[in-house]
Amino acid sequence: MLQLQDVTKAFGEKTLLEHVTWQVGDRDRVGLCGPNGAGKTTLLKMLAGFDEPDAGVIQKPNALTLGYLPQDGLVHTGRTVKDEASLALKPLLDLKAEMHDLEARLGDATLSEADHDAILARYSEVQDRFRLSDGYQIELKVATVLRGLGFEPDVQDQLSDHLSGGWQMRLALAKLLLSEPDLLLLDEPTNHLDLEARNWLEEYLVAYPHSVILVSHDRYFLDAVVTHIADLTLRKITEYHTNYTKYLEQREANLERLREAKRRQDEEIQRVEEFINRFRYQATKAAQVQSRIKMLDKVERLEVPPERKRIHFQFPAAVKSGRMVQELQHVRKAYGAKVVLADVNLHVERGDRIALVGHNGAGKSTLMRILSGEESPDSGTRTEGHQVVMQYFAQDEATRLDPALTVHDTLSDGSPHHMVPAIRNILGGFLFSGDDVYKKAGVLSGGERTRLAVARMLLRPSNTLLLDEPTNHLDIDSKEVLLDALADYGGTLIFVSHDRYFVERLATKIIEVGDGKATLYPGSYESFLWSKQQKEVPVVRPTKAPKPHAPGPKPQVPSPKSQPEPSYAERKQANAEKSKRERAFKALKNRITELEARIADREKAIKDVEQTMSAADFYNDHEKSKPVLAQHQALMWEVGELLGQWEMLQSEAEQYADIRNQ
Repeated sequence: MLQLQDVTKAFGEKTLLEHVTWQVGDRDRVGLCGPNGAGKTTLLKMLAGFDEPDAGVIQKPNALTLGYLPQDGLVHTGRTVKDEASLALKPLLDLKAEMHDLEARLGDATLSEADHDAILARYSEVQDRFRLSDGYQIELKVATVLRGLGFEPDVQDQLSDHLSGGWQMRLALAKLLLSEPDLLLLDEPTNHLDLEARNWLEEYLVAYPHSVILVSHDRYFLDAVVTHIADLTLRKITEYHTNYTKYLEQREANLERLREAKRRQDEEIQRVEEFINRFRYQATKAAQVQSRIKMLDKVERLEVPPERKRIHFQFPAAVKSGRMVQELQHVRKAYGAKVVLADVNLHVERGDRIALVGHNGAGKSTLMRILSGEESPDSGTRTEGHQVVMQYFAQDEATRLDPALTVHDTLSDGSPHHMVPAIRNILGGFLFSGDDVYKKAGVLSGGERTRLAVARMLLRPSNTLLLDEPTNHLDIDSKEVLLDALADYGGTLIFVSHDRYFVERLATKIIEVGDGKATLYPGSYESFLWSKQQKEVPVVRPTKAPKPHAPGPKPQVPSPKSQPEPSYAERKQANAEKSKRERAFKALKNRITELEARIADREKAIKDVEQTMSAADFYNDHEKSKPVLAQHQALMWEVGELLGQWEMLQSEAEQYADIRNQ
């Protein structure tokens, strides 16, 4: 489908890609991962044709269609939302317009018989193409995608000019999905989506009939969607044929092996350099010294990614609140004619971990502002409990930072004295290092200000936290720092987040906000989804015979007929199908056993090669060590692919087992 051959890309002195060779196959769903600044967005732009490599080539088939979604910056004007989205199906719309034009011409009574026949033939051809391309489903397709991404029917008929930046990006995503390019390139597609829209997009991309490459900081989204990971680190791409969670494990194992190899190489280089320095000026050792100098020149120095510190942080201690933290009774809030909250009752107890969910605009932020006391309800009461020390992180928290303070001063200002020594570590966890800590908050980017605001929150003592989308603009590592701190937080937590992994890890109660209500669901987000699905499944109840209006003879109710016994042919067919399933299941188990044996064999071969690599003089002869290193890498790739096949077959076997047990 697409291939990079020896591609290099640099900006000034910083090289992002160096001699990279990589390919993407048909129907691959690739998660592009790597540290901030590694070049993920640059790579997507090159694949989309908006940038060119400095060296090497990107090969694509001539007929390949591409769709690229940047992180932001797209604006649509002059059309309704529905009409703008429909432009993605322009070839079908053109066919539809031609059909209407041909229909009008066929109604012309002055046409000659020859012209009429020619137009009729053309009409038949166009109609067949339109039908085979699902042209009669245009409106349904557009409505389905728009609704899945959160556009309500009344919004679809409004002008796109009035959409905010986030909704403009949703519309751009809708157009991409409707156009169904051969290769979808998505740069943070979930940034502007609520949980419902993210869940819908997950299912859509899993069923997408072509290839997808995406960058995302949503761990759960990556796990649900991608078939393998492309890790862009140290100017190279390394592929992992697994989901994101297992990629983390495999990458750490690979890094550990690389660190060990680097340690051994450094020791060997140091030993050789000591020999050279010791005997450099002795004539009897001149030949040996020169030989070792040449050997060092040929050594390919192993490079190890800088190890990011894993910061484990705990909130500063605060006084314990009373059992009742907060209570809302009959709260109503409206903006003009729009009622956001109507007769909401809510009781929050100490230790609750509540996630507010609902589509964008449902009223989650309004409810958070009322809970924090920043906004008063139009009617109803808000009661705060005893000794509640509250900290509220608003959506616009980043704009509340003092622009004149430095990054370091922003954190030290108002923090307890005993927390000041931890400031440097916390800043490192949120990607502020070196001279970054002396920058003024006013010159930081939007994402940097958000990270700084989150870091500041971690240093303030509280027993009740209200967080409105704290994970926006955080990379996965920064989210982990925040997530670990919140997991250990001993107080009460109420939060809004569109990160599914974040919600799953923290929430013990879910409140669904929408249609003016706030409905409580005890349990995790998974339990909440299950409860919602149960409500949507129609319950079939037996109908009762109507009671007679006047006394009289009882109605004759026909006795139920017993189910007829299956015929011999039906029983024979059922047995044949069962035997067929059993044979398939047995064959599947045999394939799994064979795969396990192959994996064990390759893992033994890897250990043997690593034993060879661990020899003290392994790197002395570069020509001899090179094929061994290549063999090691090839074996590692093979094991990764075999494990991917094993997992897929194991999943099939589990499905077969479920069918057998039914």
